[in-house]
Amino acid sequence: MPRTRMDELYALAEEHDGLLTSKEARALGIQDSVLARLRQRGRLERMSRGVYRIAHYPTDRLAQYREAVLWAQASHHGPERIALSHETALALYGISDVNPSRVHLTVPKSARLRREHPEWIMIHRADLTVPEISQHEGMPVTTVTRSIMDVLSTTRRTDIARQAITDALREGLLSTAQANGLRKAINRSAHGLSLSIKGIKVKVHDSTAS
Repeated sequence: MPRTRMDELYALAEEHDGLLTSKEARALGIQDSVLARLRQRGRLERMSRGVYRIAHYPTDRLAQYREAVLWAQASHHGPERIALSHETALALYGISDVNPSRVHLTVPKSARLRREHPEWIMIHRADLTVPEISQHEGMPVTTVTRSIMDVLSTTRRTDIARQAITDALREGLLSTAQANGLRKAINRSAHGLSLSIKGIKVKVHDSTAS
């Protein structure tokens, strides 16, 4: 039996737990008009502009994180150095007790995002380097070190940073040397000095767009 358009979309969406973008669909030769018809028939759900979900596809706790990444990738042109970051990254790693109300996402400073974006996404702009991005749970996320530095720079919450360091060290996500370096950075920031550690330097209250 020949594969239907829905079969092709389902196979594509399996890579992202039921989510797909119109850009990915077009790469398969499936036009936006087809997606619109499938949505009208209840086969697809429009999650945000350019991002769809297979109707009734089982979701998990990471679905919203994946949606945020796909939304950003579908929104801009250029290098795809996009990563979940800040408090969201800490939550994804399971370090500290943070429970952010919005998904924090870092995109390049030059990224051309759509003017309107879901209210539950907090956009941060920074030109991340390749070593500052890792893969966790199948998604791009800033490294533990970068994530802690980012949270400290935007919130000045040394208690969260210290808890994250302790948890990351216990879980084997940081080496003792890395943990000590971060603690020194926290102490420097407490005295009003710049936040930097082994090539990572972040500005206090970095550029964001809510």
